[in-house]
Amino acid sequence: MASPTIEQVTASITLPVYNKDGQEVGTVTVDPAAFGGKISTRLMHEAVLMYETNKRQGTHSTLRRGEVAGSTKKLFRQKGTGNARAGTKRTNKRRGGGTAKGPKPRDYSYRLPKKALRSATRMAVLSKLRDKETIIVDDFGITEIKTKAVASLLKALKLEGQSVLIGTPARDEKVYKSARNLPKVTILPTSDFNTYDVLRPKTLLLSKAALDALTTAKKD
Repeated sequence: MASPTIEQVTASITLPVYNKDGQEVGTVTVDPAAFGGKISTRLMHEAVLMYETNKRQGTHSTLRRGEVAGSTKKLFRQKGTGNARAGTKRTNKRRGGGTAKGPKPRDYSYRLPKKALRSATRMAVLSKLRDKETIIVDDFGITEIKTKAVASLLKALKLEGQSVLIGTPARDEKVYKSARNLPKVTILPTSDFNTYDVLRPKTLLLSKAALDALTTAKKD
């Protein structure tokens, strides 16, 4: 019996293709088998959790009992005073004392197996395709470095103001430099895709060449 967190995707996915003016100029059909044909929410969750955890700096620090200023002498004798027994002024029970078992700098980072991360990335892209959260353009049409050109493209595709990941088949300096200053827009070559970057934005914007690069990428 299949795990409830794993969904098999067998039906072909057909998406419209737009030009830079936002007009539909055709369609493209994607075979889910090119991305593994299944989506595991558990694996994608574990991958996203890893990327989030690895962002933690781990620089938190508290002063413990042996690190705060103050004498190590017992405040007063144990018996005969009528007071509750007390140790040194450094105890965590007193104001200004050290913290009991407080946090210290540590490294939170860890890594999942490479094959698992690659599978999770393919699943993330497949989920975006299946849920119609991917827009395909025939070509970005960016011939010179101009932020206005990418802004106009996003406006034509009704993506203005949304969080968008723009995927290019390879490192494209013109597209990257034209879009990097736009809010909520991330630009990555498909070879640099990871689960976190694919799932975080609302929409995945790909050129046909970028989609081809994803479907023909080497599988494990």
